[in-house]
This record gives sequence, structure tokens and C-alpha cells, in this order.
Amino acid sequence: MTTLNPGTLMRSELRHPLIEKVYRGKVRDVYTLTDGRIILVASDRISAFDVVLPRGIPHKGQVLSQLSWHMLGRTAHVAPNWATAQPDPNVVIGHACDTVKVEMVVRGYLAGHAWRTYAEGKRMLCGAELADGLKESDRLPEPIITPSTKADEGHDEDITPDEILARGLCTHEEWDTMRRYALALFAEGSRMAEERGLLLVDTKYEFGRAPDGRILLIDEVHTPDSSRYFHAEGYADRQARGERQKQLSKEFVREWLIAGGFMGKEGQQVPAMDDAFVQSVTDRYVELYERITGERFVPAATDDVNTRIQRALDRSL
Repeated sequence: MTTLNPGTLMRSELRHPLIEKVYRGKVRDVYTLTDGRIILVASDRISAFDVVLPRGIPHKGQVLSQLSWHMLGRTAHVAPNWATAQPDPNVVIGHACDTVKVEMVVRGYLAGHAWRTYAEGKRMLCGAELADGLKESDRLPEPIITPSTKADEGHDEDITPDEILARGLCTHEEWDTMRRYALALFAEGSRMAEERGLLLVDTKYEFGRAPDGRILLIDEVHTPDSSRYFHAEGYADRQARGERQKQLSKEFVREWLIAGGFMGKEGQQVPAMDDAFVQSVTDRYVELYERITGERFVPAATDDVNTRIQRALDRSL
């Protein structure tokens, strides 16, 4: 895979005696070590509609990795997680887990996929019932969980809790634990967002089974790839006037693709991503990092990201 943007990391190529296998997801490269740990490298790839777009987004991987590390540390008291170290801005190291093939999507507002489903006239989403008369971006009476299957390839699919248990994707006890953790994490993420003038609209959590049987929060948490945020200031007025909400998320990328006639369906072509659009995506990611953490984003060196990561790992492993 190539990129028109110099200095972007589209594919990591790490070497170490402890590495026994490599899995490349849509945006992350996962290295499994022989000592029971994994290395998660956040690339600068960007995906939408389960398709990896042709151009990389400068600093996106660093934003995702640093924000996730920040959030994993801030939420560890709510749910135990996999992460143990961040030796490089694009890298998190932690415990290897057996992934539960269910994404726990928590929604506090009617937006995105939930709104599109609702607008089609459906009032039941993944076993959660929605009332009549709601508008796009309305706050729900209480957060709901709308799980989806975690596909290794292709599109994830909506699924109900009953279907999850019937298909043996997890046990009753594991479902109860994941549900409890997901709602608690969403409450904590909402509290942190509100401190920074944001509303956590929806997000997804992934969980895994540790070797000792514990359920751990894995992957990223509360990043712009996994979450949608609204600006809190003016939210009520915009809703009352029927205006679109100001948001910080990857949704604007999806909207840009839809406007260009692309929704990931067979035969559709990704619109050309010019430099101005690519820069606007970087700016959005950096804005969310600074808003949610309250810290200034400091870009890491990008002259040779792969070598930089390799050196960091050689020092830490």
C-alpha cells in the first residue's frame, strides 16, 4: 500500500525475536509476542465504510495512540484494560487477549447509524427499543447498547444480545460483565467530555479474555475513530432550531464520501482526496486530541516513522 503523503505510516515493518505473528487490521498493525504481550501500532491509514482509503492522514496514528493511552489510564479504575506501556507515540504494548467477537456500541444520542436506521422507520435497534417522535441528535432517555459482530473482514453487522448468546459469542457472565463495563465507561467518558465542553454521543468498546479468564477492555477507547462528540455549547439551541450539530468525529469523512457517491458498495469509487481535504482531516484529529485532553499536541518526527518505532521497541523490549 502506498501513500501520496510523505511522512505518513501506512504499514509498519517491525523486527524482534519475540514477535511470532502479525495481524494487520484496517488501521492498526498488531504484533503478538511469545511472552504473552502484544504490540499495537496505530498507522496513519484511515477507513470508512470498512474500506481503507488510499491516502494516509499525517499524525493520525499518533493522535489515536496517545489519546487512547491517555483514556486507558483515566478509565482503568472503571474497567481493567490490556495496556501496560507506550514506548513510542504510535505504539501501545499490553496483554494479549482472546478477542470477544462483539463490539459494544453505546449510544447516548440518536446519531449516525442509529439515526439512519431510525429515519428508515425502524424503532428496534439491536434489541433496544426507540420511542417515536425523536429527531436526529436528540439525547436518549438513557444510554443504550447496540452491539455488532466484530468481523475479521468485511462489514460488521448489528446483532441483539439474545443472538450473541445463542451463537455462543460469549457466555451470560461475560455479557453481563461487558455490559456493566461498557455503561460505566460511557458514563466516565461522558463526564470527562463534559469537563472539556464536549458531549460523548456514541462510542464502541471491545473486550478480550485474558489468560486468567478476566474480561479486559482492549484496543482503543474514546478516540475519534471509535467515538462521536458534539460541542456542548449551543447544543440545545441547535436542536431547537433543527440545525446540524457541531461535532468532532470521523463522521465528516463519511459524509464527504457519501457526497462523492461512495458508501463502500461494490463498483463505487473513492473520491479523490486532495491535499486540502487530507489536511482538514489531520486538523480535526488534532483538535479533538487537544479538546479532550486539555493538552497541546506535539507532533513526533515523521522523517522515518517505522525506524523511529523500531528504535523505541529495541530500547523497551
